[in-house]
Amino acid sequence: MTLFRGKKQQVNLDEIATQPSVFDDPETAKYFLPTEKYENLHRFDPTARWTWAEELPLINKIDWKITLWACIAFFALDLDRGNLTQANTDNFLEDLGLSTNDYNLGNTVFKLAFLCAELPSQLVSKKLGPDRWIPTIMCLWSIVAASQFWLNSRETFLACRALLGLLQGGFIPDIVLYLSYFFKGTELPFRLALFWTTLKIVDIVAPIIAFGVLRLRGHHGQEGWRWLFLIEGLFTFSVGIWSWFMMAPSPTQTKSWYRPKGWFNEREEVIMVNRILRDDPSKGDMHNRQAVDFKRLWKSICDYDLWPIYIIGLTFGIPVGPPDQYLTLTLRNLGFDTFNSNLLSIPAQAIGIVTMLVTTYLSEVWNEKSLMGMFSQVWILPNIIALAVLPSSASPWVKYTVVTVLLSYPYPHAMQVAWCSRNSNTVRARTVSAAIYNMFVQVSGIIISNIYRADDKPEYRRGNRQLVAICAANIVIYALAKSYYIWRNKQRETEWNGMTRDQQILYLETTTDQGSKRKDFRFAH
Repeated sequence: MTLFRGKKQQVNLDEIATQPSVFDDPETAKYFLPTEKYENLHRFDPTARWTWAEELPLINKIDWKITLWACIAFFALDLDRGNLTQANTDNFLEDLGLSTNDYNLGNTVFKLAFLCAELPSQLVSKKLGPDRWIPTIMCLWSIVAASQFWLNSRETFLACRALLGLLQGGFIPDIVLYLSYFFKGTELPFRLALFWTTLKIVDIVAPIIAFGVLRLRGHHGQEGWRWLFLIEGLFTFSVGIWSWFMMAPSPTQTKSWYRPKGWFNEREEVIMVNRILRDDPSKGDMHNRQAVDFKRLWKSICDYDLWPIYIIGLTFGIPVGPPDQYLTLTLRNLGFDTFNSNLLSIPAQAIGIVTMLVTTYLSEVWNEKSLMGMFSQVWILPNIIALAVLPSSASPWVKYTVVTVLLSYPYPHAMQVAWCSRNSNTVRARTVSAAIYNMFVQVSGIIISNIYRADDKPEYRRGNRQLVAICAANIVIYALAKSYYIWRNKQRETEWNGMTRDQQILYLETTTDQGSKRKDFRFAH
């Protein structure tokens, strides 16, 4: 069964699945041809046609080869990135003589290093290819993650946080770019939702793993959290080695010495390449190992039409971030023991998987990005207000219920990453925008790590009031972003429809406008 079909579910499988595109018009087709450097050019055929009976099984095949691998790799990333939360339930801070402010500083250092690595890592990946770069950084960060077994001071804790951030920073935008090579713009959001579903699965599985591993406290005279870091780091290293053999450079480059027959036959490669280019001709404007030079980089950074999504990336996760980051510590403060604190964090993550997948699916079915993002803030707001005003005498189970409902919110990150990718409209802009958007998300992580302060614990009243204000502001930001893109599209419609057919052809022939700057491009919102 195809993971995301939308309206295609009811069609006759023998009907033609080839979607209409600019390549159907002889007058315009020549202005959208892929570059001679495009790695899949030998399979490009604007006259190619195929049926749903051919396309749908092929999408399933791509999901098994590409999407499944991406989810497993992200599982390994988040296992190493988030296991500090489980370590906290095993007296991690006390064993190293750290305060909650030191914990905040460690998270800040990690986020800062993570965001600093985003764009450089993405640029290296674009030059070398994600299939080479991603396995490399996975193996490197797993070594650092496992070495946390030997932490012995505040300095070693902060050093490992910095190294992990630097090595993990480029992983997410690299994966987003890699997935865009194989999936259409309408298919990408749901695949990214599955990708970020893995984060929720980690939040379910990690406490269960911790429940068992932390019982090793005292084994060979070592604390349980040391074994947790070591075991999960070694797991990630094995996934990194496996990734060397599981990644292919592109749809037509799946053959290798260890995979002599490749994944796809010639007919499947023709369908893959042409369905992607008919959906978005801009994906053929660069080679997959062609570097983004400084001129292209600067042009992408200065693309102000993507800035509304960057601003959303900065603010959308702040209201829920501190309660999530402090969940296990909060449960301990409410009187739950180490193991129950880990297990009680699971329900919110399980519900969150459902809400995220449903809202991401609906964002494509209804073609609504900003309003679905706004809905996530509407979900959060009453729960944050409750955390800010609940009396100290309230039952621990009441407080737990409020936090659980809060953290079950429909996480819009996957939808927004795909939104940013779609509004980029060139490979070089897509390369840069994925990294910049995620850099803004990491900046929000730094903010998140400094809202709950030691002088405000254990109920963090001041911090929760700040989160209420930010959540309310986010609702306005989503509304403004939608208004901006509606206004920009109306501008484009007026300019484009004001031209005669001959003027439109002349524009396509002579324009220097690229990506989202083209007058025939419309923004998703």
